[in-house]
Parts: sequence; C-alpha cells; structure tokens
Amino acid sequence: MSELNGVIQIAIPAKNIDRATAFYRNTLGLGLMMKGPNMSFLECGETRIYLDANLSDTAGGNSLVYFRATNIERAHTVLKNSGVTIRREPHVIASLPDRDVWLMWIHDSESNLLGIMEERPK
Repeated sequence: MSELNGVIQIAIPAKNIDRATAFYRNTLGLGLMMKGPNMSFLECGETRIYLDANLSDTAGGNSLVYFRATNIERAHTVLKNSGVTIRREPHVIASLPDRDVWLMWIHDSESNLLGIMEERPK
C-alpha cells in the first residue's frame, strides 16, 4: 500500500512571473495564495500551482499539466474569448463504460502546454 495519496503542488516554470501570475489568476481564474520574489502560489482545488521564474530557462518545455474542467465546452469558450491560444479543440480521447474522457490543449502565457480535461458520465 502506498503512503502517497494525492498531489499537493505542481511547479510550472515562468519566464515572467507577473505575466504568468496574471494568466493563471485572471485568465484561468485560480485564487492567488501568495506571491514572493520570482514566484507565485495559486489554488486549484486541493492542489497548489507554484509558478517559478527562478527556473526561467526551462519555461515552455515543462511536463504536461492537466486541469479538470466541469464543462469543457464552456471552458473552451471562456478561454478562447479571453485570447488564450487553443492548441487543440475539445475532443473525446477515451470512451469508457461509465464515462467519456474529453481533452483540449492550450498554451499559457509562458508557452507551456496545458491540458484541460473533463470526465463526463454517460
């Protein structure tokens, strides 16, 4: 049995901390917990998003982060209307017996690729 039971924090590199913080706070609607020199922490459910400009040389080439959406079509419309670059429109990536898994891809302000996912019950 694993002692691990969830993800508490995800670090995302940022080239410009103010621009990245504005994107995650204003465009994605995440709550700002605190801001320090070259870093910001935002709330996303039970997971903290740690924006780190100290790792700026790795911005844009991060591991993929997937955010859960309650309604992917509505998220798509809001993000597109906010000027977010949509890399791939919402589409079904898996049809499971009890749900369909939807995914779309966007770029954040720092060129990191982000997945937006909805698991829709059938």
